[in-house]
Amino acid sequence: MSTVENTQSSIGGSAPLDLGSIRTAPKALLHDHLDGGLRPQTVLELADECGYDGLPATDGAALGEWFREAADSGSLVRYLETFAHTVAVMQTPEGLFRVARECAEDLADDGVVYAEVRFAPEQHLERGLTLDEVVAHTLAGFEAGISAAKVRGKNITIGTLLTAMRHAARSREIAELTVRFRDRGVVGFDIAGAEAGFPPSRHLDAFEYMRASNAHFTIHAGEAFGLPSIQEAVAFCGTDRLGHGVRIIDDITRAADGTPELGLLAAYVRDTRMPLELCPSSNVQTGAVESLATHPFDLLARLRFRVTVNTDNRLMSDTSMSREMVKLVETFGYGWSDLERFTINAMKSAFLPFDERLALIDDVIKPGYAVLIG
Repeated sequence: MSTVENTQSSIGGSAPLDLGSIRTAPKALLHDHLDGGLRPQTVLELADECGYDGLPATDGAALGEWFREAADSGSLVRYLETFAHTVAVMQTPEGLFRVARECAEDLADDGVVYAEVRFAPEQHLERGLTLDEVVAHTLAGFEAGISAAKVRGKNITIGTLLTAMRHAARSREIAELTVRFRDRGVVGFDIAGAEAGFPPSRHLDAFEYMRASNAHFTIHAGEAFGLPSIQEAVAFCGTDRLGHGVRIIDDITRAADGTPELGLLAAYVRDTRMPLELCPSSNVQTGAVESLATHPFDLLARLRFRVTVNTDNRLMSDTSMSREMVKLVETFGYGWSDLERFTINAMKSAFLPFDERLALIDDVIKPGYAVLIG
């Protein structure tokens, strides 16, 4: 992509492409799970407050390492098992509020100017909260975190996505919850969980309700199950974006001369500018790809798919938006203009009114990268 730009950055007066500089770059994040981004110390303290005694470690550093190692199994199902511990400490108003507040502050401190953070309200009812109460406490936490970050000179806008679990039967209920809160900070709907055996078409009623309500939704598809999951999400469910979508690469072949050839589904996804919420580190951990070097991110970017960079689960992957970008720079030789393009891709794809997207692109993102490019 931009290996030359990266190599010549110091000559042309650009900022160095290192973690410190990338942290100052304005970033847009579309795929981040609230229950996958807790601070390890917070998990410990909330577990103590609510009486949860199932944690596998008793200090922050060891617990953080456990999450990373447990998530490194190469299996999406095993990866998802780690969430039992984080969800367990997010069952009270105080727990939900604190986790959301810290999430907003952590993202802002990493230079994220716009984020969509998702979580599944149906997983936070074990101590008597209603679905509406779960959402209200979480939104209050985000607002507190946004305000605290602003005091430190860090401005961030957060939209919440409400997720239904694909193995359960509450998707229509969560879709209705999404619409009920869409004027209070909730910007869209999602389904998540193990893909195999739980196709998105099982939740057609929820997606039809969202479309009838002129509301946005994305679908986890093409992470662990491949093209059939993507086909259903696109053709049957009418998704606005693809959560991960990394297995779209299975519909791209090589001609005899090495030229990439797009199948019908891949061509449709590219030509309609359907955003791919790619999560490089997570995709390696769950076995969706073998390694970062073999991740199709670069090929998809060169073929002009609308690729975006995302964290997925910051705790499990021990990552941040800045770290994900550093890995892409180191692996594929990207330069500042590439990172700017990926950021604008994400901002264009946000579930935010057009004028607000445009304002963030023109007033925050482009000026921020102009300084870094030099």
